[in-house]
Amino acid sequence: MALVPFPGPQSGAYQPDLEDDEDDGAAGKMSFLEHLDELRKRIVQSCLGVAVGILLSFTFITHIVNFLLTPTWRVLPAGSKMIYTQPGEAFGLYIQISLIMGVVLSAPWIIYQVWLFIAPGLYANEKKLAIPFVVMGTAGFIGGTAFNHYIVFPFVMRFFASFNTPDLVFMPRLEDVFDLYSKMLLGMGLVFQMPTLIYFLAKMRLVTARFLLRNFKYAVLIIFILAAVITPTGDMITQTIFAAPMLALYLLSILIAWVVRPKPEQI
Repeated sequence: MALVPFPGPQSGAYQPDLEDDEDDGAAGKMSFLEHLDELRKRIVQSCLGVAVGILLSFTFITHIVNFLLTPTWRVLPAGSKMIYTQPGEAFGLYIQISLIMGVVLSAPWIIYQVWLFIAPGLYANEKKLAIPFVVMGTAGFIGGTAFNHYIVFPFVMRFFASFNTPDLVFMPRLEDVFDLYSKMLLGMGLVFQMPTLIYFLAKMRLVTARFLLRNFKYAVLIIFILAAVITPTGDMITQTIFAAPMLALYLLSILIAWVVRPKPEQI
């Protein structure tokens, strides 16, 4: 008996693309061990990128150290110098700076590996956001580190150096200065990822500009709590310095969420 296609308006009904469904559902079919293996691959690739960055940075380590310590040297009172008290302290500082610069130089590669890990769980249209994810994430991290180097850290060091008196000389240890610098550098790099995060949440319709604006007062509270947690020192000055750009970035994120909101024809 021959099969006759079912007539009527339903004959032109939408048929799902099985190939796209299989692609989008591939991540759901992965086992727990397969997820762990994928995570291991991404971590290994990220570490290789960091290793390459370390080798590149160690080639120019003297120039990099001078560049990183310039904000401190500029605010030290006349006659003050940074000191180190342990034999291997200065050499250890060079190694730490190489490691940090390795992470900074390989940041685009690391962000790309993060994307490769989360991309299988996204739909086909969401996977097209790979390039904006890498570009915005990298720009945010570089912007945060630059903001720390040129504005935040010099202000903090100038504040601490203001207590210098004829009887009380400010002579910071090299390791202590760089430890503070690196923590603030990482903190600002993470803080400046807020617009990137909001951009993708808005693209995926998980947050809206109206939602962010309506919960602004709660965001202020959370921001100051986070600033207190990530601030490397316990003083209110440094906490406020961390909270201020977070508030500004939150307002920027509201604008970003409004710009990328789905249009009526896309809903």
